[in-house]
Amino acid sequence: MTTQRSTTGPSASGPGSGDPLRICRFRRPRGDETGIGVVTTDDVVIDLGSAGVGSLASILDAADPTATARNAVAQSTVRLPLADVALLPPVERQEVWAAGVTYLRSKTARMEESDFSATAYDRVYDAERPEIFFKALGEKAVGPNAAVGIRGDAKWNVPEPELALVMNAHGRLVGCTIGNDMSSRDIEGENLLYLPQAKVYDRSCALGPWIVLAADESEIRRWSISVTIERGGRTVFAGSTGVDRIRRSFGDLIGHLWRSQSFPHGVVLLTGTGVVPDESFTLAAGDRVLIDIDGIGRMENHVVVV
Repeated sequence: MTTQRSTTGPSASGPGSGDPLRICRFRRPRGDETGIGVVTTDDVVIDLGSAGVGSLASILDAADPTATARNAVAQSTVRLPLADVALLPPVERQEVWAAGVTYLRSKTARMEESDFSATAYDRVYDAERPEIFFKALGEKAVGPNAAVGIRGDAKWNVPEPELALVMNAHGRLVGCTIGNDMSSRDIEGENLLYLPQAKVYDRSCALGPWIVLAADESEIRRWSISVTIERGGRTVFAGSTGVDRIRRSFGDLIGHLWRSQSFPHGVVLLTGTGVVPDESFTLAAGDRVLIDIDGIGRMENHVVVV
């Protein structure tokens, strides 16, 4: 195994006190062994395995995840170039859930899918109780540079770029990552009761590239979300929105998610999308989807038919 050991500068040895902590899961070079690491701003992975960290949960479920991660960074002796490892989805046994119709644009788009369902989507946007639904088991989520799927029995498929909130086993918001809630809009538009089939299938959920340990909603709401779709090296769709356009507070969404249920391994909540291509656009096999969120980074995936 090739390692890089720190020489000079805060980025080489670890994140500075003001730098965000980016916690990742990765596959080590030359094998299937996985690890937990911190990605620095100069694209080095600090392997926390040498500091005794063997799981995301050991950081996320700690009383102070940031302090726990920084302490592990200080003890780590292994540095790997980011280019030499394969990043994995930053989830383990967590479930992934999603909130819908949290942006005005999302409400409009869902109403456009079907006159039959329009009234329901119009009402839930302003209702006290949000729309929340199960999206994926952590083991079924795909990570950065992996394939996301479009259903072979659907004709109108789109990505949905979303901020994903990461909660630990105690229900505490400990960080966030990028999510892609792949959707078959024609299936959902046919009948809103088909939403699970439109949303839950192989490779329908992408997360990554890492978890940023941050729980300050006021700061996160200043971030922007953008998506670019490329086909044959050419941009065929691009759009952006702001996290500040999410109508509901993080606390409101989290509170409803945890009502009458528990998540012993933690949970990830996708917070809805404000960037929705119109009916003239559908994804195709081979497309590349690039999602950027300020404060987190970029997640890239390619599209396959499942």
